[in-house]
Amino acid sequence: MIFRRATIRLTVAYTVIQLAIFAIFAIGVYTFVTGTFDFDAAESDGEGAVNAAEQGFALLRTALIVFYACLLVVIPLFSWLMARSALKPIRVSFERQQQFVDGASHEMRTPLSVIQGELELALSRSRSPAEYQEAITVALTATGGLIRLTEDLLKLSRTSKAELSDSFTLIDLNEILPELVVAAAGRRDDVHIAVDTGPPLPVRGSAELLSRAIGNVLDNAVKFSGPGGAVTLSTTRGDGGAAVIRIDDDGIGMTPAELVHAFDRFWRAETSRTTPGHGLGLALTKQIMQAHDGSIALESWPGRGSTVTFKIPTATR
Repeated sequence: MIFRRATIRLTVAYTVIQLAIFAIFAIGVYTFVTGTFDFDAAESDGEGAVNAAEQGFALLRTALIVFYACLLVVIPLFSWLMARSALKPIRVSFERQQQFVDGASHEMRTPLSVIQGELELALSRSRSPAEYQEAITVALTATGGLIRLTEDLLKLSRTSKAELSDSFTLIDLNEILPELVVAAAGRRDDVHIAVDTGPPLPVRGSAELLSRAIGNVLDNAVKFSGPGGAVTLSTTRGDGGAAVIRIDDDGIGMTPAELVHAFDRFWRAETSRTTPGHGLGLALTKQIMQAHDGSIALESWPGRGSTVTFKIPTATR
């Protein structure tokens, strides 16, 4: 609503200014033509020459009026396009800020409630050191999740592709994977992670951002696998020499209807709502891949698991 009113006001302003300029131009042309015409010479040529001149002036007036009438139709449309173009960067910035505010207000409520509840419970009466330690641990865990959530929200709302690409360097994707595997394995000791790396995969990008993207998917694969489940992480070169990273799991999978919304911000499948998370991982992952001129594809089958495939253009050393 705000930008609609701003667009209308800016359109009106552009229209008035342009119509005023063209009106002054038309009046100036007509005044110049009639003012510089030599009537004395025309009268010496006879009444026919004067009449021809007056007819020419009348034709000029008609042409200017018709041209101005056409501008009354064309200029408002042109002004509307100009107004939309001028407001587009502001609108994008506003929408990013609004997304952050909406997301923060929606997603921060739960961890903040956990922190508040644990602290209030700990202070409600005297407790043993073990009980205090448990309350502090729960509050600290919720705080860590809140920090990660805030970082993800900020990246989604503020970071543009140009800003992300400023930090890109030449890296080998195979070199950032071991640390991610260790971190994911540490979250579940009942899920086996197999790694199959191919040839070196040099790409130009941000090791931190790519680690976050691949780590998000790897964490999801581990998180949604059942006890004794298996996750496979493999790398290879695809068509055109692109770096390909594939993550397979045999977890709960997703239905076709759920798959449509997998990359939506804050969306979570019904089967995953009891699992900790905020529904930001895949949305952020997709944005990171787009910033690297890459892609991410998700295939999933209910009860049989999922397959996520990353593709990133390789770079020369």
